[in-house]
Amino acid sequence: MLTLGWGVLMSTPLAGQISPGPLATPHATLEGPTQCTTCHGSRRDAMAGQCAACHKDIGRLLEQGRGFHGSTDVKGRTCASCHPDHAGKDFDMVKWPDGSAETFDHKRAGWALAQKHAEATCEDCHTDKFQVPGVKDLSVRKTGQGYTGLDTTCTTCHEDIHRGALKQNCTVCHDAGSWTVTPGFNHDTTAYGLADKHAEVKCSECHLAPRLAPRSDGKGHLIPVYKPVSFESCANCHADPHSGGLGPKCADCHSTRGFQVIDKNRFDHDRTKYPLRGKHVTTTCASCHKDFSTPALKKPAFATCATCHKDAHNGSATLAGRTVDCTECHTVNGFARSTYTTASHATTPYPLEGKHLMVECAACHTRSTATTAAKTLGNAKVVIRPKYARCLDCHADDHGGQLKATADNGECSTCHHLTGWAPSTFDSAAHAKTKLVLEGRHQEIACVACHGLSRPELPPMTNTATIGKAKFRFQIAEIDCAACHLDPHAGRFVSGGARAMPTGCPTCHSTLAFRPSTADIAAHARFDFPLEGAHRATACSACHEELTRPSTTTRSTLVQGPGGFADLQFEAKRECAACHDTPHGDQFVAWDARGGCAVCHAADAFVPAAKFDHTADASFSLNGAHEKVPCARCHVRDAAAPPTTPLRYRPLSGRCETCHGKESP
Repeated sequence: MLTLGWGVLMSTPLAGQISPGPLATPHATLEGPTQCTTCHGSRRDAMAGQCAACHKDIGRLLEQGRGFHGSTDVKGRTCASCHPDHAGKDFDMVKWPDGSAETFDHKRAGWALAQKHAEATCEDCHTDKFQVPGVKDLSVRKTGQGYTGLDTTCTTCHEDIHRGALKQNCTVCHDAGSWTVTPGFNHDTTAYGLADKHAEVKCSECHLAPRLAPRSDGKGHLIPVYKPVSFESCANCHADPHSGGLGPKCADCHSTRGFQVIDKNRFDHDRTKYPLRGKHVTTTCASCHKDFSTPALKKPAFATCATCHKDAHNGSATLAGRTVDCTECHTVNGFARSTYTTASHATTPYPLEGKHLMVECAACHTRSTATTAAKTLGNAKVVIRPKYARCLDCHADDHGGQLKATADNGECSTCHHLTGWAPSTFDSAAHAKTKLVLEGRHQEIACVACHGLSRPELPPMTNTATIGKAKFRFQIAEIDCAACHLDPHAGRFVSGGARAMPTGCPTCHSTLAFRPSTADIAAHARFDFPLEGAHRATACSACHEELTRPSTTTRSTLVQGPGGFADLQFEAKRECAACHDTPHGDQFVAWDARGGCAVCHAADAFVPAAKFDHTADASFSLNGAHEKVPCARCHVRDAAAPPTTPLRYRPLSGRCETCHGKESP
């Protein structure tokens, strides 16, 4: 009895003579009763031996214990347990452990697929060209078929680009990720570690360099030279672009970071004819030495700045009419601060003086913003020769054009000096040419006290829109004293007043101080009461009692200041009796019409009555001996009268016996 398919073939005498079923297509050539022993051998032969005799590649793997068939998964099993036959022509004799070739875990074959190998298809590797010699020509296999016959040595599949110069174990340096990466090799383990740019160089550029005279293999491929490779000098690999002009030690200037990278810590430019100073120290070598292809570029000219630097002023920077080199005004420490001194500036048409000595050059020599500035002034666009004829060429008119109508058109130097805007040079002498002469205390007052916008204790200014940044008005309305100062006389003495004086306040006051008044005897004569005689020595307050009243002002005489003055009308009476008591009682009342006291008395002294004429003014003429008689002999006080009784002047008798007694004949 026979069991077909994947079952076990039961051997009976009949089975040896009759096939249990058709063979699979790969074994079709073995079909027929006479071919049975080719695979089955005699009853005493193990069938596996017959399989290995035909399938030599499998037999080889079994012998070496390699591949899937040499693994523990298969070892000890019969071939028929995995590859039975007699199940029909279309029967698939290969049963993949993981379902198919594509899903087969290659680790079962003793060689796991990793990195790039894991990305390859089965057909990429399992092809005739990668078969190991001696297995490839198996007679029972067709070309291009089979999964055996490969070796794990890298060079069985990959070209040895080292041409045998290194050991065959590629994995010492490489992995399956990328051929150009050598994770297992570190050049630092050699006598010449790679750094900087050397680490980027391809291996072949050094180890196949013509200087090493590499040999060729049988196929004409150059064999890399790994030992010995000289490296003691840069010249071993690199040509000297300086042709020996700078000596053999490249490392004195260069580093492995790049040929264009100069190691300034080692290279001493002072050895050249042009030591580097200032900004030149930080300048890149390539800025001057653009390349070394010609002697001119190896050793650039340096006699003048213009050799390397373009004239940033386009010829506008001249001295005495000639264009000069940069060194006349600049140093290698930088262009941005001129070395052109104030002493140098003194040789120009505009010497620097006063505050101009402290002004930065750029404040006057500005950068032009004109679209054509670069064409005329150069890339720096600096105005080398600014206007300077007038202050206003540089300075703004801080007075808002108030002085444009003046003879000098508002030139600043009329009132200001180069040592500073303040104080103004417009002094009292200059002010005397205006409508108001400054005298006395007015000479001590700051200009802004009257002309400034704030003007403390004075009326506020009107129409201040055009007075300028300085907030200073030149034309002011306040000219008269009363426009700024309190008038204690309520306008009586100014123009249009009840007792207007020709000069107003200055008639009695000066600009040195409001008190004391300057009204003297001569001035008093203009007040309808000339001071004569004893009146000349009399204090003003003796007649003008208002002067004795206390002032209510606290600190200022200005119109809007605190405090004020007592009302000073100065309306003193002119009659003698208004100030003086009469010693005559009512004896001369009738004389008031004739002139009062002044008929007899003068202002020099009350006694004697110098103006009294006894002949003309009395009814009794003094003649003869009467001229020498003292007044008191005739004008006596009654004996019984009190001492305060006035002397008797009238009426008196003119008869002789009134004074002289009767005498005998």
